[in-house]
Amino acid sequence: MAVSTVPVRMVQRRLGETARRDVWWLQPLLVFLGLSTFIVYATWAAFQGDHYSYGPYLSPFYSPEIVGPSPHSWFGPRPASWPGWLPFSPALLILPIPGLFRVTCYYYRGAYYKAFWADPPSCTVGEPRSSYWGENSFPLVLQNVHRYMLFISVFILLILAFDAWKALWFTDPANGTVSFGIGVGTLVLAANVVLLSGYLFGCHSMRHVIGGCVDQLSRAPFGVRAYDCVSCLNRQHMLWAWSSLFSVGFADLYVRLCSMGVWSDVRIW
Repeated sequence: MAVSTVPVRMVQRRLGETARRDVWWLQPLLVFLGLSTFIVYATWAAFQGDHYSYGPYLSPFYSPEIVGPSPHSWFGPRPASWPGWLPFSPALLILPIPGLFRVTCYYYRGAYYKAFWADPPSCTVGEPRSSYWGENSFPLVLQNVHRYMLFISVFILLILAFDAWKALWFTDPANGTVSFGIGVGTLVLAANVVLLSGYLFGCHSMRHVIGGCVDQLSRAPFGVRAYDCVSCLNRQHMLWAWSSLFSVGFADLYVRLCSMGVWSDVRIW
């Protein structure tokens, strides 16, 4: 039996052209505004190099403080050999690690590809280019460093958890005695650690790491539980990504305003 074929000609949509009738542009617009606000604030805060600690509180943008002027510094103040023409801030030594982890995150890739590059602006909406190279060429091939940033970010998260623990111990400026307590800043830093944990351990790469470490999950009860837990977090990966982005920015803002005397930290206990 003869089968007839009808040639189909694919028409390249112009940028923004679509048959959709919904407000498809709203989500990429909100993503653009949200990420732009965070990038501008985080860049400004990172270059300040001041007002990032207050009592037992240390901004997550500056933790761990490798070298710097605050009491939280691991190796003391800035080295005397640091070039005078080169800007210095403790945040510039550590912030690129979690920054690269987010930039290469699978969720954020899809988010900023649409919001910043219109690649595509949304599903079934015309985009500015007519070819597709994927992430196999420079510079997008660098997205493959995501898994390595995951391992380093786990270490950073442990340090932030330790910072939240240190935020439970307050020093009396009058006599220097240290006592246990809880302030609003303690809760802010602790909440940030919880939200960052949900984001990091719900990462797609974390599922790959757990699955790759066990040849057969059914024969490794711990591996099954860990994989199920990570998968549960991964189902809400977008929520964890945005809530943790807000929490880390707000934690820096809270410590900064307390240090500047704009806000007063309230001791709950």
